Amino acid sequence: MSESNILRIAAFSEKGKGGNPAGVLIGAALPDTAEMQQIAADVGYSETAFAAPTDGGWRVRYFSPESEVPFCGHATIALGAALALIKDPGIFPLILNNANITVEGQRTGDLLTAALQSPPTHSRPASPELVADVMALFGYSHDDLDPAIAPAFIHGGADHIVVPLRSREALAAMTYDLDAGRKLMLRAGLVTILLAYAETPRLFHTRNPFASGGVYEDPATGAATAAFAGYLRDIGWPHGGAIEVIQGEDMGMRSRLRAEIAPIPGSSIRVSGEARLMD
Repeated sequence: MSESNILRIAAFSEKGKGGNPAGVLIGAALPDTAEMQQIAADVGYSETAFAAPTDGGWRVRYFSPESEVPFCGHATIALGAALALIKDPGIFPLILNNANITVEGQRTGDLLTAALQSPPTHSRPASPELVADVMALFGYSHDDLDPAIAPAFIHGGADHIVVPLRSREALAAMTYDLDAGRKLMLRAGLVTILLAYAETPRLFHTRNPFASGGVYEDPATGAATAAFAGYLRDIGWPHGGAIEVIQGEDMGMRSRLRAEIAPIPGSSIRVSGEARLMD
């Protein structure tokens, strides 16, 4: 398995544009950890998924340019699209480092779609100290916070903090120092920070700094979307069974994600979207 075998697929694209690029390498066996880390660094996308067949499914690991991550939503969507291309469309069991999930890949003409079932979700209040550190990182004040949704520590296969904002303008103004963000995220054990604005109870705009992996911002983040959807369920938010998320718009890479929210607390979130092969 080498970089020459990689598929480059943008996950959560919209009408054939935008999305978050991921590398997908599928082989008979996984390379060793150091080789996967080097390939991911050479590819340079926020994540590359490595997959190999195993009893009952596919063994999958995810690497950013700087580190391994336990779960990556957009790379899972890209993997589902790749499996639909290489194999027949269907539902594929995935064995991750810390969870077993599935991804469904479909192909209709030139249209590729995929849907993942996330690991279980959970959430808890974020400490005032961590919230203050995150606000300071981005230069936000208390007035920028959405009073209807409290900041929280959220999980749907990976650990994040979500900071809901009062206005779309505050979201668009996001800026931060990458090195300072990396230090904060590593110190707090966060994979990403999710900034969110609720246009309606079922339509959100988000941005997702990923400094822990050496990436300033991701244009589409399935893992954080799953964790956020689980949090909305935990707090009784009027989601109506599903939310739509627009991400990447401020990067010029508009992406669309859909999260379907089952009523059982802590249960898996179904996150779906389009995918497109990249040149």
